Amino acid sequence: MRAIHRLWGYVRAFSSSKRNRVDLYAWLIRRPLILLATAWYEMSLMFSNRLDPHYKELALLKSAGMVSCEFCLDIGSALARYGGITEQQLRDLPVYADSDAYTELEKLVLSFAEAMTATPAVGEELTAIRDELLTHFTKGQVAELAAEVAWENQRARLNQALGVRATGMSDGQACVAGAPRVVALPTVPSRVADPVGPCHPGDRPAGGDAHAERR
Repeated sequence: MRAIHRLWGYVRAFSSSKRNRVDLYAWLIRRPLILLATAWYEMSLMFSNRLDPHYKELALLKSAGMVSCEFCLDIGSALARYGGITEQQLRDLPVYADSDAYTELEKLVLSFAEAMTATPAVGEELTAIRDELLTHFTKGQVAELAAEVAWENQRARLNQALGVRATGMSDGQACVAGAPRVVALPTVPSRVADPVGPCHPGDRPAGGDAHAERR
């Protein structure tokens, strides 16, 4: 049932897209093996549901916000709403550690996603959080959560590299905006990236990530 519920959430999200629908496909169709492998892994994660998808959606949003992937935040905010994540939780995501909108277990899951997505991913910090997670979840559930977060990092960075844009799935809704980043380019002066979020102008962004990525 969890897989069906998640699949239905994806159907609802994609059916609400308004623009830029084929950005990623237009790139990956040029490399069919990569396209098929991507689709296969996506489906493998979709039907791996020992862990409540609620925790996964929170973790994926946290990772997407740290990478500032427009498309990931667009669809992630939509899936989060369909999955029962509240508007207050979306708004408080950048300051989750100090928010009353999350349970202690939700905060632990978010800290795991944050530690996995930070660069570098510090082993000692991850070990401590993983050990704490294992007091609440089985090893299979933790493995599933780690696989989801790792794939979100791959997905988000691929989308960013190929210029995959938001499709408007969260237009007019509360959504999570990405974290600002300082980007140093070798041939032009450094520039500060504006906070990137999926909300269309006039929407209500839930704010960027307050935690700077370790470099």
